[in-house]
Formats: sequence, C-alpha cells, structure tokens
Amino acid sequence: MPRYLSLVKIDESTAPAEGPSPELMQRMGELMEEITKAGVMLDTAGLTPSAQGSRVHWEGGSISVTDGPFTESKEVIGGYALMQCKDMAEALEWTKRFVKVHGEEWTVTCEVREIAEG
Repeated sequence: MPRYLSLVKIDESTAPAEGPSPELMQRMGELMEEITKAGVMLDTAGLTPSAQGSRVHWEGGSISVTDGPFTESKEVIGGYALMQCKDMAEALEWTKRFVKVHGEEWTVTCEVREIAEG
C-alpha cells in the first residue's frame, strides 16, 4: 500500500500567538485517534517555530547556513503526517479532515505527495 507525506504549511505571521487552543488540541487528538485506529497514520508531529530552525543551502560548490526565522517565506512547514493509504484520494480525504479541525483563525495548507518507493 502506498505511503503519502502531508506537509503542513502555516503562515506564522497570522497564526495565533498563543498557539493551538485547548479545543483545537482536543479535536486534533480525536482525529489522530481515529486515523490511527483506521491503520492509516504511520507518524505525525508538529515542528518548532522557524525562528528555532536553520536552512542549509548548496549552490555552485558552496554551502551556506541561514538561521530562522525565514522572513522571505510567507508559509513555513509547521508539521507533517506520514500516512499509508490505498490511494491519493484516501490521503486527500484524511488531509481535508485535518485542515477542517483548525478554526477560522488559522491559515493551513497541506501539500500531499506520494512517497517514491524503491
């Protein structure tokens, strides 16, 4: 069965400063329990803010490291989900449910891609 990676992109400039509310965390926990019981979720996690991250860039034989926050980016990767689904349609259905868990104060985009095997 194919595996899919959902990259959760958020706009840090518009996300609530206090982070996810207790209500959001409860709704998220319920969805994670359901998707895990369905045998779909392989791994998931949120990431620390981009201010605590670094980017490593390779170009023209030179390497550079840039510490966050990354002001040139509107959206940053805020988390991920690794799922095993029968097809892309199923992966998209679970991902749609994930983004709906967030309240209207959040702007969330998920990029869903199949993992190339072998």
